[in-house]
Amino acid sequence: MDRIKTLKDVEVGLGNLLIQSPDLVPVAAKSGPLPLRLQAPGFQGLARIIIGQQVSRASAAAIHQRFVQHISPVTPDAFLEAGEAAWIEIGLSRAKQATLAGLCNAIISDQLSLDRLIDKPAEQAISELTTFKGIGPWTAEVYLLFCDGHPDIFPAGDLALQEGIRHAFAMEKRPNEKQTRALAAKWSPLRGIAARLFWSYYRYIKEGRDALPL
Repeated sequence: MDRIKTLKDVEVGLGNLLIQSPDLVPVAAKSGPLPLRLQAPGFQGLARIIIGQQVSRASAAAIHQRFVQHISPVTPDAFLEAGEAAWIEIGLSRAKQATLAGLCNAIISDQLSLDRLIDKPAEQAISELTTFKGIGPWTAEVYLLFCDGHPDIFPAGDLALQEGIRHAFAMEKRPNEKQTRALAAKWSPLRGIAARLFWSYYRYIKEGRDALPL
Protein backbone atom coordinates (compact mmCIF):
# COMPACT_ATOMS: atom_id res chain seq x y z
CA MET A 1 0.00 0.00 0.00
CA ASP A 2 1.47 3.33 -1.07
CA ARG A 3 -0.72 5.81 0.83
CA ILE A 4 -4.01 5.67 2.74
CA LYS A 5 -6.15 8.17 0.87
CA THR A 6 -9.70 6.78 0.91
CA LEU A 7 -12.01 4.71 3.10
CA LYS A 8 -11.60 1.95 0.53
CA ASP A 9 -7.86 1.98 1.26
CA VAL A 10 -8.66 1.57 4.96
CA GLU A 11 -11.04 -1.31 4.22
CA VAL A 12 -8.56 -3.13 1.99
CA GLY A 13 -5.73 -2.45 4.44
CA LEU A 14 -7.71 -3.89 7.35
CA GLY A 15 -8.50 -7.04 5.38
CA ASN A 16 -4.81 -7.51 4.63
CA LEU A 17 -3.83 -6.77 8.23
CA LEU A 18 -6.24 -9.41 9.56
CA ILE A 19 -4.83 -11.98 7.16
CA GLN A 20 -1.33 -11.05 8.29
CA SER A 21 -2.23 -10.97 12.00
CA PRO A 22 -5.30 -13.14 12.68
CA ASP A 23 -5.01 -12.45 16.42
CA LEU A 24 -6.45 -9.01 15.61
CA VAL A 25 -9.71 -10.45 14.25
CA PRO A 26 -11.47 -10.29 17.66
CA VAL A 27 -10.29 -6.69 18.05
CA ALA A 28 -11.69 -5.74 14.65
CA ALA A 29 -14.98 -7.48 15.43
CA LYS A 30 -15.56 -5.10 18.34
CA SER A 31 -14.09 -1.93 16.87
CA GLY A 32 -16.61 -1.11 14.17
CA PRO A 33 -15.72 0.77 10.96
CA LEU A 34 -12.28 2.36 11.01
CA PRO A 35 -11.91 6.09 10.32
CA LEU A 36 -9.99 7.69 7.47
CA ARG A 37 -9.44 11.03 9.26
CA LEU A 38 -7.34 12.53 6.47
CA GLN A 39 -6.57 16.21 5.95
CA ALA A 40 -4.33 18.09 3.56
CA PRO A 41 -0.63 18.28 4.41
CA GLY A 42 0.81 21.66 5.32
CA PHE A 43 0.91 24.18 8.14
CA GLN A 44 -2.81 24.05 8.89
CA GLY A 45 -2.77 20.30 9.50
CA LEU A 46 0.41 20.35 11.58
CA ALA A 47 -0.84 23.29 13.65
CA ARG A 48 -4.01 21.39 14.44
CA ILE A 49 -1.99 18.43 15.71
CA ILE A 50 0.25 20.68 17.82
CA ILE A 51 -2.86 22.26 19.35
CA GLY A 52 -3.98 18.75 20.37
CA GLN A 53 -0.77 17.90 22.21
CA GLN A 54 -1.35 16.80 25.82
CA VAL A 55 -4.88 18.18 26.13
CA SER A 56 -8.26 16.48 26.01
CA ARG A 57 -9.98 16.14 22.67
CA ALA A 58 -12.71 18.55 23.80
CA SER A 59 -10.17 21.18 24.84
CA ALA A 60 -8.26 20.76 21.58
CA ALA A 61 -11.46 21.22 19.56
CA ALA A 62 -12.34 24.43 21.43
CA ILE A 63 -8.85 25.88 21.02
CA HIS A 64 -8.76 24.94 17.34
CA GLN A 65 -12.11 26.63 16.76
CA ARG A 66 -10.74 29.88 18.21
CA PHE A 67 -7.52 29.36 16.25
CA VAL A 68 -9.24 29.33 12.86
CA GLN A 69 -11.39 32.29 13.87
CA HIS A 70 -8.35 34.42 14.67
CA ILE A 71 -5.91 33.09 12.05
CA SER A 72 -7.42 33.45 8.60
CA PRO A 73 -6.16 32.15 6.29
CA VAL A 74 -4.28 29.59 8.34
CA THR A 75 -0.79 30.32 7.05
CA PRO A 76 2.58 30.91 8.73
CA ASP A 77 2.49 34.60 7.78
CA ALA A 78 -1.02 35.08 9.17
CA PHE A 79 -0.10 33.34 12.42
CA LEU A 80 2.93 35.57 13.01
CA GLU A 81 1.01 38.70 12.04
CA ALA A 82 -1.74 37.89 14.56
CA GLY A 83 0.75 38.28 17.38
CA GLU A 84 0.97 37.27 21.02
CA ALA A 85 -2.28 38.94 22.13
CA ALA A 86 -4.27 36.82 19.66
CA TRP A 87 -2.34 33.68 20.59
CA ILE A 88 -3.24 34.17 24.25
CA GLU A 89 -6.89 34.81 23.37
CA ILE A 90 -6.93 31.61 21.33
CA GLY A 91 -5.75 29.73 24.43
CA LEU A 92 -2.34 28.60 23.24
CA SER A 93 0.13 27.81 25.99
CA ARG A 94 3.47 29.62 25.97
CA ALA A 95 5.15 26.43 24.81
CA LYS A 96 2.76 25.99 21.89
CA GLN A 97 3.09 29.66 20.95
CA ALA A 98 6.85 29.17 20.74
CA THR A 99 6.54 25.92 18.80
CA LEU A 100 4.16 27.38 16.23
CA ALA A 101 6.14 30.60 15.87
CA GLY A 102 9.37 28.66 15.36
CA LEU A 103 7.67 26.44 12.84
CA CYS A 104 6.29 29.45 10.94
CA ASN A 105 9.70 31.08 10.75
CA ALA A 106 11.25 27.83 9.51
CA ILE A 107 8.62 27.47 6.78
CA ILE A 108 8.88 31.11 5.68
CA SER A 109 12.69 30.88 5.49
CA ASP A 110 12.41 27.56 3.61
CA GLN A 111 14.28 25.80 6.37
CA LEU A 112 11.31 23.41 6.39
CA SER A 113 9.07 22.45 3.48
CA LEU A 114 6.06 20.43 4.57
CA ASP A 115 5.22 19.77 0.91
CA ARG A 116 8.61 18.21 0.22
CA LEU A 117 8.61 16.41 3.55
CA ILE A 118 5.77 14.05 2.61
CA ASP A 119 7.77 12.65 -0.31
CA LYS A 120 10.57 11.50 1.98
CA PRO A 121 10.85 8.15 3.79
CA ALA A 122 8.98 8.17 7.09
CA GLU A 123 12.10 7.86 9.24
CA GLN A 124 13.73 10.83 7.53
CA ALA A 125 10.58 12.94 7.69
CA ILE A 126 10.15 12.20 11.41
CA SER A 127 13.80 13.01 12.05
CA GLU A 128 13.47 16.38 10.29
CA LEU A 129 10.27 17.34 12.09
CA THR A 130 11.56 16.41 15.53
CA THR A 131 14.54 18.75 15.20
CA PHE A 132 12.09 21.58 15.95
CA LYS A 133 11.47 22.33 19.60
CA GLY A 134 8.00 21.25 20.68
CA ILE A 135 7.61 18.61 17.97
CA GLY A 136 8.24 15.13 19.30
CA PRO A 137 7.77 11.69 17.74
CA TRP A 138 4.00 11.59 18.50
CA THR A 139 3.35 14.89 16.70
CA ALA A 140 5.52 13.94 13.72
CA GLU A 141 4.00 10.47 13.43
CA VAL A 142 0.41 11.69 13.70
CA TYR A 143 1.12 14.35 11.07
CA LEU A 144 2.49 11.78 8.60
CA LEU A 145 -0.34 9.36 9.41
CA PHE A 146 -3.24 11.77 8.97
CA CYS A 147 -1.87 14.50 6.68
CA ASP A 148 0.21 12.26 4.44
CA GLY A 149 -1.75 9.02 4.66
CA HIS A 150 1.40 7.05 5.46
CA PRO A 151 0.46 3.37 5.76
CA ASP A 152 3.19 2.16 8.10
CA ILE A 153 3.31 4.47 11.11
CA PHE A 154 2.15 3.62 14.64
CA PRO A 155 2.36 6.49 17.18
CA ALA A 156 3.60 4.31 20.01
CA GLY A 157 3.60 7.14 22.55
CA ASP A 158 -0.18 7.55 22.31
CA LEU A 159 -1.79 6.53 25.61
CA ALA A 160 -5.05 5.41 23.98
CA LEU A 161 -3.18 3.05 21.66
CA GLN A 162 -1.20 1.68 24.58
CA GLU A 163 -4.37 1.13 26.60
CA GLY A 164 -6.14 -0.46 23.64
CA ILE A 165 -3.30 -2.94 23.25
CA ARG A 166 -3.24 -3.68 26.98
CA HIS A 167 -6.96 -4.44 27.02
CA ALA A 168 -7.01 -6.40 23.75
CA PHE A 169 -4.23 -8.75 24.84
CA ALA A 170 -5.18 -8.87 28.54
CA MET A 171 -1.84 -7.45 29.62
CA GLU A 172 -1.36 -6.80 33.33
CA LYS A 173 0.20 -3.38 32.74
CA ARG A 174 -0.11 -0.84 29.97
CA PRO A 175 2.94 -1.11 27.69
CA ASN A 176 5.24 1.88 27.57
CA GLU A 177 6.28 3.58 24.34
CA LYS A 178 9.26 1.31 23.72
CA GLN A 179 7.24 -1.84 24.38
CA THR A 180 4.35 -0.58 22.22
CA ARG A 181 6.70 0.18 19.35
CA ALA A 182 8.14 -3.33 19.57
CA LEU A 183 4.66 -4.90 19.63
CA ALA A 184 3.53 -2.82 16.64
CA ALA A 185 6.52 -3.89 14.55
CA LYS A 186 4.78 -7.17 13.68
CA TRP A 187 1.96 -5.19 11.98
CA SER A 188 4.33 -3.60 9.48
CA PRO A 189 3.83 -2.60 6.67
CA LEU A 190 0.27 -1.79 7.79
CA ARG A 191 0.89 -0.10 11.13
CA GLY A 192 -1.18 2.91 10.02
CA ILE A 193 -4.18 0.61 9.72
CA ALA A 194 -3.36 -1.04 13.04
CA ALA A 195 -3.27 2.39 14.72
CA ARG A 196 -6.72 3.20 13.40
CA LEU A 197 -7.92 -0.21 14.60
CA PHE A 198 -6.69 0.31 18.15
CA TRP A 199 -8.04 3.87 18.35
CA SER A 200 -11.41 2.45 17.36
CA TYR A 201 -11.02 -0.38 19.83
CA TYR A 202 -10.23 2.13 22.58
CA ARG A 203 -13.47 3.92 21.73
CA TYR A 204 -15.28 0.59 22.10
CA ILE A 205 -13.80 -0.25 25.52
CA LYS A 206 -14.42 3.32 26.73
CA GLU A 207 -18.04 3.18 25.51
CA GLY A 208 -17.83 5.86 22.87
CA ARG A 209 -15.03 8.04 24.18
CA ASP A 210 -13.09 9.13 21.09
CA ALA A 211 -9.32 9.36 21.55
CA LEU A 212 -8.35 9.91 17.93
CA PRO A 213 -6.09 12.94 17.53
CA LEU A 214 -8.15 15.99 16.49
